[in-house]
Amino acid sequence: MSDNALIEAARVSKAWPFEEARKLVKRYPQGKPGGEPVLFETGYGPSGLPHIGTFQEVLRTTLVRRAYEALTGGAPTRLVAFSDDMDGLRKVPDNVPNQQLLEENLHKPLSRIPDPFGKFESFAHHNNAMLRDFLDRFEFEYEFVSASERYNSGAFDDALRGVLRGYDAIMDIMLPTLREERRKTYSPVLPVSPITGAALQVPVEVVDADSGMVRFTDENGDVVEQSILGGHAKLQWKVDWAMRWVALGVDYEMYGKDLTDSGVQSGRIAKVLGGRKPEGLIYELFLDEKGEKISKSKGNGLTIEQWLTYGSDDSLGFYIFPNPKSAKSLHSGVIPRAVDDYWQFRERLAEQDLDKQLGNPVWHLLGVTDPSRKGAGDKLPVTYGLLLNLVGVLGAGANADQVWSYLGNYIENASPDAHPELAELVTTALAYNRDFVAPTLQKRAPTPNEAAALKTLDSVLAGMAEHTPAEDIQTAVYEIGKDEAHGFENLRDWFRALYETLLGSAQGPRMGSFIALYGVANSRKLIAEALAR
Repeated sequence: MSDNALIEAARVSKAWPFEEARKLVKRYPQGKPGGEPVLFETGYGPSGLPHIGTFQEVLRTTLVRRAYEALTGGAPTRLVAFSDDMDGLRKVPDNVPNQQLLEENLHKPLSRIPDPFGKFESFAHHNNAMLRDFLDRFEFEYEFVSASERYNSGAFDDALRGVLRGYDAIMDIMLPTLREERRKTYSPVLPVSPITGAALQVPVEVVDADSGMVRFTDENGDVVEQSILGGHAKLQWKVDWAMRWVALGVDYEMYGKDLTDSGVQSGRIAKVLGGRKPEGLIYELFLDEKGEKISKSKGNGLTIEQWLTYGSDDSLGFYIFPNPKSAKSLHSGVIPRAVDDYWQFRERLAEQDLDKQLGNPVWHLLGVTDPSRKGAGDKLPVTYGLLLNLVGVLGAGANADQVWSYLGNYIENASPDAHPELAELVTTALAYNRDFVAPTLQKRAPTPNEAAALKTLDSVLAGMAEHTPAEDIQTAVYEIGKDEAHGFENLRDWFRALYETLLGSAQGPRMGSFIALYGVANSRKLIAEALAR
């Protein structure tokens, strides 16, 4: 595939990463001035533990970054993962230890609060480390930037002087958006108290913009004159966001629907500061299984670690990819289908024409860490759904060795070394079955007509060799279900009967595949158990 062919296909592709990338081409028709890299940014507020919502923003931004590179034939780019760790802790998260420790340090910058886990020099350092570990695990290419480091080192000092020079204009933007009570105490600048170390929500008077000097009343009533430079202040969130865009030269940043108004106001403030609002996408938020917004402080919804306990990292990216402007429910029940759908799209990729490839989520996902997309066309020898059904029949006490012994009925060279990606799914299937499937399985007794059909199936299986192909078994199962003598109105009722009486579930796999995998003799034992019930 030539670069020109890819560029031409990318120009018309309707895949959302390319639609986003075209915004940047319009922003810089001749490329960014001076050959500078186009700068992508993602933001993280380390007031709580990282969750999938944090990860998805880095993934989606990376997808746009790679789409832009493809669209421009390799124009330079950078991705900054920015941690707002100078922010004051507003409330104590529900899902961390040593709550009293955090309670005693409310309103202090997160990077100046002790780590409740006792592992790092601050709460922010702990959460930043968790974020970086995860992003590194997925091999994202990014640069980590800490707000505290930038404030404390003076790297933001020139931008802070700009905020003081534009103080009145910024107030004109912000005050109409605030309630009357909030207007009385609002200031774009939050000076750090020299007494308590808290970031203060108090009115501020600009004394001298060039030196960064301001005047404010501290918590004990003292009037203090203090420079805001060198880490002695933190900007209010919307002002801080705009300042960061301008100071770093951010060209693209996406954010959640809940920040829509903030984006508008920060964009206006960026203009006051002499900069330009980045391009970006406003995405819908993840919901838990109750339909509630996922929150770092509540700890509801799935964590990154939980998804990876029950599914693959590829499936997580696949689930996140489609329709960023539509809300997604994020709970354990969506994992099995995400795994199987990912592999269906991956298998299909190598055979697709280029325009179809650019619409295939797997083309984009493989490009995040593997531009050559070496995994295209790979096929999983057993679906995850089928694997879960096998493990479900084996029971909550099943182990990997048992599973591999049954897989030997179905695939050649059935070993973890020969099939490493399947080996990963064997491990996750055992965990998923243990925690979610086994507690819900309940095999019912067959009705008289179902029992008659099961006896017929048993008789047919008795005449089959142990390694009869799955398709031959499937054909026989179909024929039994279509036989009017068994009284099924449609094949769906027959398959539901098989699932509920043999597997204990309302849904299940292609029975020909399952019987081939589980073994003809073992499947006859299941039928005998169902008839005895």
